[in-house]
Amino acid sequence: MSPQRWPSRLWIIRHGESAGNVARDEAHACGADRIELAARDVDIVLSRKGEEQAQALGTWFATAEPGDRPDVMLASPYARSRATATLFREAGGAVGDEPIYVDERLREKEFGILDGLTTSGVASVYPDQAEFRRILGKFYHRPPGGESWCDVIFRLRSLMDTIALHYAGRRVMIVAHQVVVLCLRYVIENLTEEEILAIDHQGDVANCSVTEYRFDPEGPQGGALKLVRYNDVVDHEGSAPVTAEPDRTTGVRG
Repeated sequence: MSPQRWPSRLWIIRHGESAGNVARDEAHACGADRIELAARDVDIVLSRKGEEQAQALGTWFATAEPGDRPDVMLASPYARSRATATLFREAGGAVGDEPIYVDERLREKEFGILDGLTTSGVASVYPDQAEFRRILGKFYHRPPGGESWCDVIFRLRSLMDTIALHYAGRRVMIVAHQVVVLCLRYVIENLTEEEILAIDHQGDVANCSVTEYRFDPEGPQGGALKLVRYNDVVDHEGSAPVTAEPDRTTGVRG
């Protein structure tokens, strides 16, 4: 029998609500082309509500047995993801004393020249890119200086190889971004473009929602990760308001 390749548990968490989410809503409400934030996207912090969401999630995990909590935490280098992971850990959500490992492959999808534009802003400022996106679809459209979903998937395949190499049999939590959550589903579950876009079409990934996999020894190739729940906020939503909004980098969803 081949040795177990995957973590025994894998949780994928979208960061809590950020100041960028709030600014995006304000920009859409007033019909602006641009989302007004002075900081780089990597430096955008959590809103107060986002902090409450991260603390609530950690508090809920803290009520579980140690074997039902992560003992390895990975996070995107973006401030909102690192803060979510830190607040979760401080609330008792994780076990052990290993540091939170920051991995650049978990960063937000890069939007290039479309960064900071609302949906109407993209159509107004870069109508050619709006048309390219319409024709190609979000899975393949790569704005100048940015990434397509395929580009994100490429780096996440590498990330999953690293997880398999270093964290087999461990209980791993990833804290990252909406597109990363969706693209990890694509990689782990071997989905098609049509399948993952259908999931995306159902709605945004909620802030601090839980997507969970468990190792199934009966799966193909000596065992595989099996989806247990997706975009789940039921367990902790009573402790903090639930939000589900696109990230601030653009008003265009993904």
